[in-house]
Amino acid sequence: MKKILFIAAIIALLPGCSKEININEKPIKTTTSFYDLKAESIDGKAVSMSEYKGKYIMVVNTASKCGYTYQYEGLEELYQKHKDKLIILGFPSNDFLWQEPGSNEKIKTFCKINYGVTFPLFAKIVVKGKKKHPVFAWLTDHTLNGWQKKSPGWNFNKYLIDKSGKLIAHFGSKVEPLSEEIETLLK
Repeated sequence: MKKILFIAAIIALLPGCSKEININEKPIKTTTSFYDLKAESIDGKAVSMSEYKGKYIMVVNTASKCGYTYQYEGLEELYQKHKDKLIILGFPSNDFLWQEPGSNEKIKTFCKINYGVTFPLFAKIVVKGKKKHPVFAWLTDHTLNGWQKKSPGWNFNKYLIDKSGKLIAHFGSKVEPLSEEIETLLK
């Protein structure tokens, strides 16, 4: 077991290898279901995550003025390619060097005009710290999601939830939306 932990730690330190790996033989029992959560859409409507039951769900913290903003294009392409079984949920956040300063309306317009985004966008939220939104609290608390406790280190972190509502992967900003790592999990 110590060798596995050591190897997993080394892999996690390699550039672009930021996928969290569940090496626990017995995952922690979750106390909350992802489907119990709600968020406000970018248009101000309450949305229950239960609306997405039966699909893979990719939750991404986004920003319009980030070096990774171009990933909106890849996220949209991934969404169009797999929209029969995948929903992408974009959560704009101004938490990293104020790279999302716009209003919800400006963010929505920016995403539509520049990247043709059609996947659901949500109202700007906090994704780290004591005031983080409940969706990101669930994604980053192993007692809630069963194994993962890493908060986003930057914009465009990707959290993948399977069709049954179980968090199965976390990808850092450097992992491209159309990467083999992500595509393999969607097969």
